[in-house]
Amino acid sequence: MTINWINFAPWPALAGGLLIGSACAALILLNGRIAGISGVLGGLLRPARGDVGWRLAFVGGLVIAPVGYALVAPLPAFALEADNAVLIVAGLLVGLGTRYGAGCTSGHGVCGLSRRSPRSLAATAAFMLAGFVTVYLVRHVLA
Repeated sequence: MTINWINFAPWPALAGGLLIGSACAALILLNGRIAGISGVLGGLLRPARGDVGWRLAFVGGLVIAPVGYALVAPLPAFALEADNAVLIVAGLLVGLGTRYGAGCTSGHGVCGLSRRSPRSLAATAAFMLAGFVTVYLVRHVLA
């Protein structure tokens, strides 16, 4: 994936961050739930009574949001520079990491840090460190 830094505009990024923060705050204030994607999806795999509706609405919003964005602005160009095998292994490793880390980057990094959770701080630091090391190894050691 590449980012066109020459044409990067901070306003859509700021608006997206405000929407994410507002949605996370609304979910915890109105529903008492953390907006961690892995937890939301995991709850759909083993649903509890009365717990499916908000989860489907949340996932539906994730799917529909790009459609709404495309109505007001062109979607950014997207280029993926990996083959299917790499994507499958990466997806499995991310899924494994979210189980061992008891949450994902959205749950820990957005919601947990905003609640000043020490566990989320440690998890987010581990996510970031793993990402830095992975990018360094893939781009500079294995390349």
